[in-house]
Amino acid sequence: MSTTKGNMSGEDKQGVGPVGAALIGIGGMVGGGIFAVLGTAVGLAGGGTPIAFAIAGAVALLTCYAYVKLSCKYPESGGTAVFLDEAFGTNLFTGGLNLTLWLSYLVTIALYASAFASYGETFFSGKPGWLHHVLISAGILLPTIINLANATLVSKSETYIVIGKLILLGIVIFGGVFHLDTARLAPSEWSGFGTLVVAGMVIFVAYEGFELIANAAGDVREPHKNLPLAFYGCVGFVIALYLLVAVVTVGAVPEDVIAKEKDYALAAAARPSLGQAGFTLVAISALLATFSAINATIYGNARLGYSLAKDGELPESLDHKKRGNPVDGVLVTAGLSLLLANTVDLNAIAILGSVGFLLVFAMVCASAYRLSASIGANRAIAGAGFLACLAALGALLFHTASEDPKALYIFGGMLTAAYLFEWIYPRVSNRPPQNPRRSKSES
Repeated sequence: MSTTKGNMSGEDKQGVGPVGAALIGIGGMVGGGIFAVLGTAVGLAGGGTPIAFAIAGAVALLTCYAYVKLSCKYPESGGTAVFLDEAFGTNLFTGGLNLTLWLSYLVTIALYASAFASYGETFFSGKPGWLHHVLISAGILLPTIINLANATLVSKSETYIVIGKLILLGIVIFGGVFHLDTARLAPSEWSGFGTLVVAGMVIFVAYEGFELIANAAGDVREPHKNLPLAFYGCVGFVIALYLLVAVVTVGAVPEDVIAKEKDYALAAAARPSLGQAGFTLVAISALLATFSAINATIYGNARLGYSLAKDGELPESLDHKKRGNPVDGVLVTAGLSLLLANTVDLNAIAILGSVGFLLVFAMVCASAYRLSASIGANRAIAGAGFLACLAALGALLFHTASEDPKALYIFGGMLTAAYLFEWIYPRVSNRPPQNPRRSKSES
């Protein structure tokens, strides 16, 4: 994303400590993702859903290693874009990846908006077809207005929202363990190993938020000490949390109920222990969490677009701020997210988000491998991260080609658009790269 989201966690002038930095990552991961993709995961993996989350978590941990080493070496605001440019220089390849990252965050906004709409629909009876699109649009337009009027109105309370979500999930887990039917978690109820891997990769988007810590690395005090604590701490914590949520959901909720209510499966998981009041509480919390996630992602992606525009990779119109706010970036981010969220179904959006981040994360691991001598990274671990991301990406693409080719076509279009734009735009705009670090990388 961008450095800005890291500045939304209430740190003081002395810098962010390990807990504050970890909360940035936890907030990014336990945002709209788990509310959106839990039902999809259960639908694919069945009783093996905890295994699917564990597989995705293992890939996240390997990628996390690369981010730790690179962030400690380059603790500044550029995050992923800086790592790619340091490893491979400023060229068509890295420029296309940077735009792919920007587009992937548009997909996450669409994912959060779809989840917002699904949970919002639970408060209506009848559910006419147009309601879903109205709620999706409201879930994006209202945060857009907030970003245009006062970009920090919701973000100032982000830490409290993260803590609130964790408390809620703790209540759901605690109540659910007393209603488990362990037979539903038995190996006989698992999907095949290949399907478990695919399920893990479909839901990988629920793990991508730790990347945000890299964008806040410049604000972390004693980065060589605190960044590893923050990265590993937040990823390890979220893996454990997701495993518990998966166990409770699969073990406490009948399969037919999950199939019927998969778009709001986490609320359904609260019903056995907390009744309809628990279902409603989770639904309200999901609305708040996804709304906050949309607001923060619009905030950050608009500023990522501003940074890319400053570098000459996006149109010059995005290279302007009004009262410190990249207004055009906010509008473009919102407009493209609206288009995606209203034209692509939730499962395809989850696939698009996971594919985009797996591709970028694979190249971040490759960056750590290539720069291993200067950043003090173990090449075997960095290489394992690269291969794990590629293998996960391949499994997901193979599954998508046979089960949901529309999502594959859309991703292919996104990737093609990113590279075509990166190739054509500098030639028609005559705007050379303007980032001093990138210019130095090429020399």
